[in-house]
Amino acid sequence: MTSPADHAGGYKQPVSVLVVIHTPALEILLLERAAHPGYWQSVTGSREGDEALAHTAWREVLEETGIDCRQHALRDWQQQNRYQIFSQWRHRYAPGVSENVEHVFSLCLQKPQPPRIAPDEHRDWCWLPWQEAAARCFSASNRDAINALATTCSHTSG
Repeated sequence: MTSPADHAGGYKQPVSVLVVIHTPALEILLLERAAHPGYWQSVTGSREGDEALAHTAWREVLEETGIDCRQHALRDWQQQNRYQIFSQWRHRYAPGVSENVEHVFSLCLQKPQPPRIAPDEHRDWCWLPWQEAAARCFSASNRDAINALATTCSHTSG
């Protein structure tokens, strides 16, 4: 939950995190955006000030789900996605900013737990098998991260 006032000029930074929350069995937590029903996603959010990206991931997970990353395994994938900011969200960024750089993380919980969602950001949540979660995501980078997680986990568990 980042407020535009937290950033220079009142705008969000075009630097964000994507945190795929999952279990060892590859059940994935998805959140439905409050302002855009039908838009399902993992935890996302913009960096505030000059905070470390791992801190951004921790803060966004805590704000959006109530889950404390310090209790679980947060992994920085050292992966960046560059994408065009959707037109409906471009007003949150400085004039002329049209691209965002997203840094991918994952958070493994031993079992699904109900999140404490922020109603101003999300209206619903669900835990789904990875295939269903990937299919439900509106964001291609989120879908790709879930698919990559499944591939990585299948290689390390066999």
